Amino acid sequence: MCRHAAWLGPPRPLSSLIGEAEHGLLHQAYAPRLQRYGTVNADGFGMGWYDDGRTEPVRYRRSIPIWADANLPGLAAVARSGCLLAAVRSATIGMPIEESATAPFSDGRWLLSHNGRVERDALLPLLSADVTVPEHVLAGGADGEAPVPASAPWNGAAAPAAGGAAPESLCDSAWLAAAVFARLRAGMPAAEAVARIVTEAARTDPAARLNLLVCGGSEIVATAWGDTLFTHVHEGVLLASEPLDGRPGWRAVDDRTLVVASPDGVSVTRI
Repeated sequence: MCRHAAWLGPPRPLSSLIGEAEHGLLHQAYAPRLQRYGTVNADGFGMGWYDDGRTEPVRYRRSIPIWADANLPGLAAVARSGCLLAAVRSATIGMPIEESATAPFSDGRWLLSHNGRVERDALLPLLSADVTVPEHVLAGGADGEAPVPASAPWNGAAAPAAGGAAPESLCDSAWLAAAVFARLRAGMPAAEAVARIVTEAARTDPAARLNLLVCGGSEIVATAWGDTLFTHVHEGVLLASEPLDGRPGWRAVDDRTLVVASPDGVSVTRI
């Protein structure tokens, strides 16, 4: 499906997640070691970071293989933050390959990446019925893209207002992000919002794979649900689909587990 990684701790460049590590996301894009679904991650990539001069995170997303972007090494070397998120994508069959379908998704100060798949019908009850989705999202795109479920509650009459909960793409991950963001916007704590969406979506779609990384600038909430997740704690916290290097200290997270990283430490809870 995808590979993703996040960092919380002293500021470091995005290149620490991508190209500097011996098995960073650049390497995982074409030679993942532990990926259970798919063999390469060449359908796009994205990254997000926090800058002191902005109230919202910065994102950079492309719908091309990560190794094909000649500008990325320089950008990743100078984009520094104490909270980083990056992902490489292997698109689920039927999902569009476009920047709006590529993690990280964002809303306000939040960034979200999804490694997995989920039936969008399982997400419909978790999305607000009064959200209006733009026509281009409802209509789909290239041949072979999965249509919006007939039961979708939106009429597509107009684009949503700024900050609205509408998914920005047909992609299942965008719908999942919209459901999480709606609860965060309502004031629900991040750990509770993520745990609720994951468990409720999985109840309707038992085959769903719902590994999430959700960053808020000063905290990261992650789930292991159907795919691999590892943590490494040293001067900060790394969370990744698979170890980024050969250092000792990487720990596998049990399936169906919620991980919360903050300046106070790391907590791991079964969900």
